[in-house]
Amino acid sequence: MALPRDTAAEGFVASRVALNVGEILEPTPAALLRRRVFGHAGLLIGSGVLVFIVMVALTAPWLAPHDPLDQDLARKLIPPIWHDSAKATWTHPLGTDGFGRDYLSRLIYGARISLLIGVAAMVISGIIGTTLGVAAGYFGGRVDMAVNFIITSRLSLPVVLVALAVVSLVGNSLWIVICVLGLLIWDRFAVVMRSSTQQVRNLDYVAAAQALGCSKARIIVAEILPNVANNLIVVATLEMAHAILLEAALSFLGLGVQPPQPSWGLMVAEGKGYMFFDPWLVGIPGMALFALVLAINLMGDGVRDVTAPERRN
Repeated sequence: MALPRDTAAEGFVASRVALNVGEILEPTPAALLRRRVFGHAGLLIGSGVLVFIVMVALTAPWLAPHDPLDQDLARKLIPPIWHDSAKATWTHPLGTDGFGRDYLSRLIYGARISLLIGVAAMVISGIIGTTLGVAAGYFGGRVDMAVNFIITSRLSLPVVLVALAVVSLVGNSLWIVICVLGLLIWDRFAVVMRSSTQQVRNLDYVAAAQALGCSKARIIVAEILPNVANNLIVVATLEMAHAILLEAALSFLGLGVQPPQPSWGLMVAEGKGYMFFDPWLVGIPGMALFALVLAINLMGDGVRDVTAPERRN
């Protein structure tokens, strides 16, 4: 004789089992982060290219087949190995420039200068812009008005023309170029950080820290900055790429990194006289700049997408 079924009890047990299984199978925050990172093609491509260029720059003394400053006019304008020419040789895979310097070695060492200028200028501009932006967004009032006036004054100045004027007057050594760029490209940091700080300064965790009697400095450092770091990272990558392009433009105009240093922008400037007969002298460093700037922008967009607040759950 069959016993009567208790459908309510069975339903309750089934629901509890499903709930427990869901709790067990629910991915951890670290697993969700890994899934977002490895599922974002742009982030992976940009990070891979950038890591490759950084490793090339760090290992330049061991990778470069020749001294990038060594000149030999007897071997000038040797074409790259893919050219159908009897002069092409594996001794100089990317050929030589108008002074007989190995182009591959100069390209490898040029990565150091581009990365150094990009990172250093980004750090200088980031410190200035973040300080001004967070102060304006958190304190408001007269501080906000003063910072807005400073930002407006900076935006009224054309970056390239000011950089050209300052470098031509003060000098054009590597560190002067870095300082000039760092002092001219902080405005985007200030604008973005001001807006981001205004959005979070009235949230519950900031009010709780104020109720506990935390100092303003501790609230800014421990509560506000970690919660606007996503926007800060994105702006930092954009400004790093911006600084690299500005340095290349200054070097192309003769007021950036000075010869014989192997800057990619300077290599383009030195090769423009041979552009119609040996276009690879312009194309190779130009493609290197393109790859570096594209990789930085792809990585910045990927970091923004992966760490966006709406995707953290």
